[in-house]
Amino acid sequence: MRPVFALLLSSLFAQAADLPDPAAVSAAMKKAVAYAHTHLAREGGYASSYDKEGKIGEVEHGKSSTIISIQPPGTTTMGLAMLRAYQATGDELFLKAARDAAGALIKSQLASGGWDSDFDFDPEKMTKYHLRSQFDAGDKESGKRRNHSTLDDNKTQSALLFLLEISHVPSLKDDSALQNAKKAAFDALLAAQHSAGGWPQQFSGPADPSAPVLKASYPETWSRTFPKLNYVGYQTLNDGNLSQIAKVLFRAYELEKDERCLASLKKLGDFLILAQMPEPQPTWAMQYDDAMHPAWARKFEPPSVTAYESLKAMETLHQLWVLTGDDKYLAPIQPALAWFDRSKLPDGTHARFYELKTNKPLFFVKDTYELTYDDSNLPTHYSFKDNRQDDIEQFKTKLSQSREELLRKLTGPQTPKEWMSRAKGAAAKARRAVDSLDSEGRWLKDDEIDSGEFTKNLNAMAYYVEAAKKSTK
Repeated sequence: MRPVFALLLSSLFAQAADLPDPAAVSAAMKKAVAYAHTHLAREGGYASSYDKEGKIGEVEHGKSSTIISIQPPGTTTMGLAMLRAYQATGDELFLKAARDAAGALIKSQLASGGWDSDFDFDPEKMTKYHLRSQFDAGDKESGKRRNHSTLDDNKTQSALLFLLEISHVPSLKDDSALQNAKKAAFDALLAAQHSAGGWPQQFSGPADPSAPVLKASYPETWSRTFPKLNYVGYQTLNDGNLSQIAKVLFRAYELEKDERCLASLKKLGDFLILAQMPEPQPTWAMQYDDAMHPAWARKFEPPSVTAYESLKAMETLHQLWVLTGDDKYLAPIQPALAWFDRSKLPDGTHARFYELKTNKPLFFVKDTYELTYDDSNLPTHYSFKDNRQDDIEQFKTKLSQSREELLRKLTGPQTPKEWMSRAKGAAAKARRAVDSLDSEGRWLKDDEIDSGEFTKNLNAMAYYVEAAKKSTK
């Protein structure tokens, strides 16, 4: 389509539907990505936030002029948003920025195949990591260098999802550095899956194939004081770690039909069935020790059953049922939902932690971290109550739908009318994103450049532009 005619059609679409002009939205997207790529990128990657001038990047545990974040929001989520912008518009500016973000991940990939929380490109600080590039060159021993790939807080998962998506851009199918990094990461992730089907919070190599496969059970006793154990090798659901792995594997199977991913997903489903606790608490724990007992993690994460992780486990099991049609993945859900109904706090929320067997809500005392049933003096850095009722109701709605209906919805809009409906639903967020972009191309939050704001706004605009374009075809 000729550019002048495309602009005219875009303007007519906006006038007819009283929607933002897709051409104007695309222009704002280009301005934002050009600023980020020019002023914020470090070797193509991004920190979680920056000072207003974009000179100092900040991640969860520090600041540096040369640091990037693997943990969202940062390199992985910004790169994926840039890729979505390219897919919506076809503009090479977005693909160049996205490929550079992928390049930062390739450079920071650990010898173990995944990623750390962040990476600093300062030459001296780079020496503390054992990188895949070094391993491939013959440097096999990590020594004291960092080589633990982490699945905590969607770090390695988000990096792998981004590499997976960008590796399927037709013009990058022969990009050997990109394809090799993706393959190494997938190989490492699949090898790290426990024989029971779960994953640890961190891994530095393949799982022990001789580890026993056990059903979750209650320990006879458990310490009510923090024992300071190393928990990173425990099979871990905390913060949706396993559901984020499942997301990557679902997408990989969809794109590549790799039977290893399907087998791994089924094995994960089997683990979630094993990990469901017996009555009176047929739900899930944050993490399980080698005996498949709920275990301590940090000093404010006791052995318990948990609401958030249980909801994520149910969602993953339901997705497996949609994919496979195997009813065994549905069997754990109704007993768990009954637990949710009977375990509400007086205000309708759920506690983050429930005591094993008694099901009493567990809390901690501020400063001392003494375990208690009293919620009157809580630490403020962590949420000890979860308001998940809306999520539970949405999940129940999905449960009421047939597998055929859910599979149809996965295909997305198919007709111009359906795309127009999506465009109308996305218009308000796209308009807000355009209006909040400043004259330099930044989205500011509390007078800082925030990668989460960038990702949210760019995704909203790309979503709208794609729908607007396809509604006129």
